[in-house]
Amino acid sequence: MIANKGSALIRLVFVFTLALLLSQSGMAATVNTRSLTSSKKSQKVSEGQHAKKRMRRLARSRTATPRKATLVRTSHRRRRYYERFTASSFADDVTEGDVIAGDDPVVRQAAVDALGNMNGTVLAIEPTSGRVLAMVNQKLALSSGAQPCSTIKLSVALAALSEGLITKDTEIKLGRRSRINLTEALAHSNNAYFEAVGRQLGFEKVSYYAHQFGLGELSGYDIPREQLGTYPDEVIPAKLGGVGKMCSFGEGISMTPLQLGALVSAIANGGTLYYLQHPATAEEVADFQPRVKRHLDIAPLIPEISDGMAGAVAYGTARSVRLNFNEEEILGKTGTCSRAGTRFGWFASYANTDVGRIVTVVFLQGGRPTFGPKAAEIAGRMYKNLYDHRFFATRPVVPTDTAGVKTVGTSQ
Repeated sequence: MIANKGSALIRLVFVFTLALLLSQSGMAATVNTRSLTSSKKSQKVSEGQHAKKRMRRLARSRTATPRKATLVRTSHRRRRYYERFTASSFADDVTEGDVIAGDDPVVRQAAVDALGNMNGTVLAIEPTSGRVLAMVNQKLALSSGAQPCSTIKLSVALAALSEGLITKDTEIKLGRRSRINLTEALAHSNNAYFEAVGRQLGFEKVSYYAHQFGLGELSGYDIPREQLGTYPDEVIPAKLGGVGKMCSFGEGISMTPLQLGALVSAIANGGTLYYLQHPATAEEVADFQPRVKRHLDIAPLIPEISDGMAGAVAYGTARSVRLNFNEEEILGKTGTCSRAGTRFGWFASYANTDVGRIVTVVFLQGGRPTFGPKAAEIAGRMYKNLYDHRFFATRPVVPTDTAGVKTVGTSQ
């Protein structure tokens, strides 16, 4: 009797335990099912959202046109940026109105092709005579100029070398562990270096040498519509950076492409600052006579800056030249800055060949694609075009001796 009751009790406990386990299992299955269902619903919602986004993007790509239309719908600031980007950086025909009868046809075509539709100007000069071989976009080339950006460093370097303040190997301390010499400072366009040099020189000396090198005065001889640019009579305020910013960015200065071209021509020819002349007819080309403005006492200093200018092209800020041209040695200096929302890109250089030299100045004005390396890239295309047309191989050698050449103005 007792045994039967014990067996019944055990069976009852077993049944109860089994029922409990089955109940819990069913609940877990329900929970898992609900979780799976919820996950699938969430996944479907997510996929649906992505699908809707894809459909909206597809619809826009089929119906919307130019990117400008999209930007106009976004914000006033972005619309203004786009307008500057398109209208200022590119132009339909930058050569319209150019006087070209006296240009060298090979050089001009090389410059036009290299510039393309960029809003800029290309100036090509024979440094041993001052003759302008080509001037593309003369309206911009003969304008009042623009901030020279880092190209001003050429003038500052020559001033510091002339004063015996530095040599190309003189290292200037820029920080606790940072030192740099002139060659590297030119190659990499180091602003801190030239700010330090400018402060040591002082405004009076910086200004004196800048004027001797042709800034603040007309560079051309009887070139219609040429303008002066500006060089301040006194140092700019300290809040704008003072003499340091004038020497690193050209702050407060307005320089024309012709002024920069005349200075680089003097570097290329050993120190003769020619008046630039732009023949307007074939007759003027035939009767061309060089005119010397003054002689600069920089011949011993040119090797001091040449390594830095060559380094800019070989491994520095102007290495984009080598994207298109690597056959001859190019020495140059870039410049990049902006004012009132307009960006400026400069590159002044000369090709150092066995049969003579040619100086090229590229100046760009506009939006985002406008900067020094872009100007250097354009110069590289121009040098490549000239090389392909055997310009360097057929150009007659012009001696740098200026004996007997007519001198106009004062001499140094």
